[in-house]
This record gives sequence, structure tokens and C-alpha cells, in this order.
Amino acid sequence: MYIKEIELNNFRNYKEQKVSFSKGVNIFIGKNAQGKTNLLEGIYLNAFGKSFKNVKDKELIRFGEEYCKIKTISENEEGENTTEIAIRNDGRKGIKKDGVKIKRASELLDRIYIIIFSPEDLRIVKDEPEKRRKFINRELCQIRAGYLYDLNEYNRVLKQRNVYLKEKNIDEDMLDIWDRQLAACGTRIIRKRKQFIERIDEISRNIHYGITDGKERLALKYESNVPASANTEEDFYEILIATREDDIRNGTTGRGPHRDDFSINADAIDLRRFGSQGQQRTAALSLKLSEIKIIEEEKGEKPVLLLDDVLSELDNDRQVMLINSLGENQMFITTTEIIESVAEKLPKGKYFKIVEGQVATEI
Repeated sequence: MYIKEIELNNFRNYKEQKVSFSKGVNIFIGKNAQGKTNLLEGIYLNAFGKSFKNVKDKELIRFGEEYCKIKTISENEEGENTTEIAIRNDGRKGIKKDGVKIKRASELLDRIYIIIFSPEDLRIVKDEPEKRRKFINRELCQIRAGYLYDLNEYNRVLKQRNVYLKEKNIDEDMLDIWDRQLAACGTRIIRKRKQFIERIDEISRNIHYGITDGKERLALKYESNVPASANTEEDFYEILIATREDDIRNGTTGRGPHRDDFSINADAIDLRRFGSQGQQRTAALSLKLSEIKIIEEEKGEKPVLLLDDVLSELDNDRQVMLINSLGENQMFITTTEIIESVAEKLPKGKYFKIVEGQVATEI
């Protein structure tokens, strides 16, 4: 599975651009704010139906234009696949899969598997729990059928419940309806997250042990604010009932997977709080590299890797370690420059130069 080509129209700072890619490594070199990340964003968008940045769809449209369009051609053992997304400045979005319109972005998730490495990902260990939940959600949406539906439904009901909790006169029968829905979706989400972290814990421990030359043993554990004894939908519902008065008083929902986290320890040291920057980044790399193995195991496919300016965040040794760990996956790397010792470790591929939203011919 690999991406053959992308075509961008009025996307970010690209007016019109078509680029053909190597099956191996594709390196995009340029100064900051030239459009390197935008190119990766376009690839990601056509895999997930949304940006990896926290932006509204219409913000992806080139300034002064009424629409943008992104088209990718990918190939697997069954042949070529095309994905096309068009976004208008009134917020409307159309998605085509092999020329046929689809209603939900979730229908794209089995098309091509993407793992992104970014400076933000390197901060996953030290950042707030929301970033670690995002890490879990992004991966589970690709490998677990129904997870995206449960997540969207849970967030929809949670938003409605939280708005209602701020009302002056609360009808507890109405809350009861939402609590039943939260318990149903929330229980499935927690169960899948726990299973995922247990598997990532096993894989990342071995990767981390190798990266640190056996000096540290990584350990992950899912931390839910729903008690471990709450194993069923009914258990979760009873917890929501028991904490209802607190929720009404605080005007927000205090229990559920929207508040969960996972611990990241090395030899019993909580790296989230007490790890050095080097330890935190090494642990983050171990987590991201684990994603590759998970997808290969679950889907029998090699995911496409997007490395967005991540090399500049690492010292030379960690750059070489990362490249050595990536195997034969198709890679897209953005950077302002690339160190010769790292370039020597890369598979054969293509080098491009990006200047002001223009991808130059191969260099």
C-alpha cells in the first residue's frame, strides 16, 4: 500500500499542484512557512477526512478562493484507488471514493493507513491527558470497526448533557436518557482503549528496551476515572447516577472516558511528571513506533509514515535511531535540511524542494 500521487487545488498556499511520489522515501526540503506541512496535511486529509490540525474545514481553502480540492491516487495489491475531497467556503464538504460519493468520512478509514510523527507527538508524554487520548483515538479509529461511531456518538451526547447541566431547572428523566446513552457508548470506548493500551504496552516495552540499550523498562497502564469495578454498561450508568448531584452543581460531566489518561513509567518513574526531556522523547518515539507494528498486525498492511519536521526536534543519534526503525514503509519527510549521516540511512526515493507553495522538480 502506497500513495502514488496527490493533486491540490486552492488548498492552503497551493494554487494548483500535482506531485508523483516514490514508493520509498519522499523528502520535502524548504524554509519554514513554504508549504511543506500543508502537503502532508493534504495526504492526511484524504485518509481521515479531516486535518491533523485543530482547524475548521473552510480554513483549508486558499485565501480569496471559494473552494479547495484534494485528490490522491493510492495503490495496493488490488489496484489503484482514488480519493477526492472538495470543501466550499460555506462549510459544505463532498467526498468521493473511486469516483463515487460517500456520506461519511469514516468510509475512508480502510483505504490507506497513516501514522504521523510531528513535534506535537514528541510532546505526548509531557503534555496534558487530552493529547494522549487523541493518540489513542486516532489509532483506534483506523483499526477497530465501530470505534469512530462510538466516539462521535459519545461526544455528541456528552455535549448535549453538559449544556443541559447548566440549565436552572433540571429534569432528571431527561438526564436519565442521556446517561443511558453515555453508558452504552462509554463502556465500549473504555473496553477498546484498555485492550489497545495493553497491546501497546507490550510492544513499546520491547522497542524502548532496545532504544535505551536495556537501561530502561517502559510500562503503560490505562487510567480511567470510571472505577475498574465498573465492567458493564449498567455499572457505568449507576456511577453516572451516583455522581449526578455533583455534575449538576458543577455544570459538567465528571465521569467518563473524556477524562481518562494512561500512565507512562520507566522503572517506576512517572515520565509524564518526572522524566527528562530525553526520556520523554524516547518514550514518545517508542509509542509511535508501536503504532506501526499494531497496524501491520491488525490489518496486514504497512502504514504510510508522515514525518513532519520531526527530525529537527531530535539529536543526531535519535534521528538515526528513528530512521533505522522505520523499515520499508513509504515515508514522507519534511525538513529544512537533512544531515548527511541520516540521509545515508534512508531508503532510495525522491527529494523535492518547496518554495512558496510550489513543489520544484525532483532535486
